[in-house]
Amino acid sequence: MITAGDFRKGITFEIDGQPHLVLDFQHVKPGKGAAFVRTKHKNILTGAIKEESFNPTAKFPKAHIETKTMQYLYNDGELYYFMDPETYDQIPLTNEQVEEAMKYLRENDEATIKFYKGDAFQVDAPNFVDLKVIDTEPGVKGDTATNVTKAATVETGAVIQVPIFINEGEIIQIDTRSGEYLGRSK
Repeated sequence: MITAGDFRKGITFEIDGQPHLVLDFQHVKPGKGAAFVRTKHKNILTGAIKEESFNPTAKFPKAHIETKTMQYLYNDGELYYFMDPETYDQIPLTNEQVEEAMKYLRENDEATIKFYKGDAFQVDAPNFVDLKVIDTEPGVKGDTATNVTKAATVETGAVIQVPIFINEGEIIQIDTRSGEYLGRSK
């Protein structure tokens, strides 16, 4: 059990049997009346975000989230298949579950999958990936104003803003959390 007074960003807890993740919290001690904890939390399964106030002594069951590193195998048109490298078990996931991560995953890449009570609910790509640029406009010589960027499509289909000196065929490093270009791969 966890009390509302112990809430911090990233803590998971259950309300009505549904797992929630604390996005933001604030301990409030008004001049009159009892203290309370103002919380912004997200339902992990549905994605719904809710702001709510709790008594600091209110108790909630802790939601245990299991994470596994799994290998992306292939997409059959509807489902995305991932394999546990230890047991070789394969799990199929829907587009809604993998949508954000698939912008940065190629076949055989590893991803972190989060499970709640044995059911996968979120797929995270590695924080940094190296991908090949397959389509971009050529840079114009002399067009070197500060921080000029252009759109580039990488091999997974994601469109990233890159500096004008990046050309097709180059391998670039991307921060998957923000979708930003970090530099050329070494």
